[in-house]
Amino acid sequence: MSGSVFELLDLIARWVHVIAGIMWIGNSMLFNWLDRSLVTNPNTDRANAPVGTIWLLHSGGFYYVEKTLLHGQALPHPLHWFKWQAYTTWISGVALLFIVYYASDRAVLADPSVAQLDRPIAVGVGVGSIVLGWALYESMQRVVAPRAPVLAATVWIGGLIAIAIGLTQLLSGRAAFLHVGAMLGTIMAGNVAMTIVPSQRQLVASVGQGRGVDESISARAKRVSIHNNYFTFPVIALMVSSHFPAVYGHGRNWLLLLVIVASGAGVRHVLNLRFTYPRWKLALAATMVASGVALFAILSTSGSTSQAVAAGARAAAAVANRAVSFDDARRVIDRRCAACHSAHPSDVTFGAAPAGVMFDTPEQIVSRMARIRERAVVTHTMPPANKTRITDEERAILGRWVELGGVVR
Repeated sequence: MSGSVFELLDLIARWVHVIAGIMWIGNSMLFNWLDRSLVTNPNTDRANAPVGTIWLLHSGGFYYVEKTLLHGQALPHPLHWFKWQAYTTWISGVALLFIVYYASDRAVLADPSVAQLDRPIAVGVGVGSIVLGWALYESMQRVVAPRAPVLAATVWIGGLIAIAIGLTQLLSGRAAFLHVGAMLGTIMAGNVAMTIVPSQRQLVASVGQGRGVDESISARAKRVSIHNNYFTFPVIALMVSSHFPAVYGHGRNWLLLLVIVASGAGVRHVLNLRFTYPRWKLALAATMVASGVALFAILSTSGSTSQAVAAGARAAAAVANRAVSFDDARRVIDRRCAACHSAHPSDVTFGAAPAGVMFDTPEQIVSRMARIRERAVVTHTMPPANKTRITDEERAILGRWVELGGVVR
C-alpha cells in the first residue's frame, strides 16, 4: 500500500477519532458533573422520588434535569443511550495504531537506540502491553476489588507503573507514550462495553418487567464510570505528547510519563471535588497536583534528554573551535534530513515534507535552524530512530552552525 494511501487513511481515522473522543469525554464530564451537582430531593420517603434534580441554563433556554431509578414507574420511550461515542473512539484509535505504527512506518515503533527489536516483536510488545494492562485492570476490578478494594487499586497502579516503564525501555519514546494512552483508552472502552452498558441493560430489563431496580447494579456502573472520568485527562495528555519530543525523547521519559498520568488524574480529582471537599483537603490535593506539574517542568527542561548525550558532548567538544559554514551544515541536512523533508522526498514513508518542513532552499533551512538544533542536536529525536544514520559529529556540526548564527555565506 502506497504512502499516500496510508496518509489518507491516517487523516480519516484521525478525524473520526478526535471528533468521537470529544463527544465521549464531553459526555463523561457532563454526567459526572451532574451527579456531583444534583440537588437532593426532600421527598425521599416516596418510592418513586428522584435521586436529585437540577436546573441548567444553556444557549437560549432553561433545562430541567432529573435523575431517577424509576422505582415503580414505567420505562420511558424513547430512551437515549450513550455508548457509540466510546465504541467509535476506540475503534478509530485501534485503526490509527495499525495505520501509523503496525502496518506502516509513518511513526517509529522500534528505536534501535532504545532496544534492538525486530518489527514483529515490537508490534507484539505494543499490542501485548495494551492487552496486559486491560486484563490486569479487569481482574482487579471483578475479582479482587469486591473483597479488597485497596489491594486491587495498589496492584493495578503498580502494574500501570511497571508497564509504562517497560514500554519506555523497549519502544521509541513517542510510541511508548501513545501505547500507555491506548491502554488506558482500551480500559475505558472496556468499562463501557463490559460493565456500564450490560448494567444499563439489566436496569432497563428490570424496570420493563416491573421488578424495580437493584441499586447495586447502578452503583457498579457508576463506579467504573468514575474510573473513566479520572482516566480522561491522562489519556488526552499522552495523546498530544507526540508533539513534544523534549518530553518523550527525554532520558527520564518514563518518569515524565508517570508524572503526566498522576498529575492528570490529580487535576481531575481537584475539579471533581472543588465544591464539596473541605478547604484544607482541597488545598492539599491542589498542592500535590502543583508539585507534580512543577516536577514535570523541571525534568523536561533539564538533565539528560537522550542516551547519546555523552557521545554528543564529546563530538560537540571536537568541533567547538571549528568555523562551521552553511555549506558544512547543508551537506549534513542534504544527506540526513532532506530524504523526507523535501517537496520531492526520496523516502515517502512519512509522506511529503512531514509537518510541512522542507529543506530545499537556504531560506527554508535558516528559517528552521532553531528547530533543527532542538530535534537533531538537543533531543536526538530526528531523524526518527536515526533512520538515516546521522553521526554524533554531524549533529555537532549542525549545533555549531546554529551557535555561530546560522549565517548563509
